[in-house]
Amino acid sequence: MIQLHIPDMSCSHCTAVITRTVKALDPAATIDFDLDAHLASVHTDQGASALLPALAAAGYPATAAA
Repeated sequence: MIQLHIPDMSCSHCTAVITRTVKALDPAATIDFDLDAHLASVHTDQGASALLPALAAAGYPATAAA
């Protein structure tokens, strides 16, 4: 699991774009969102090195959360 902090994520439209972006890299991925904390927990075989640039290109720059 990779936990991401996505500061610009604030609504269901945001989560839909993020979900589409992640699923384009890994169709089997699952994602849990905490909109209030701007966090996404991504269960995927892909690494952060693949996810972070794809999310930035989709307009949602993210950083790995501790």
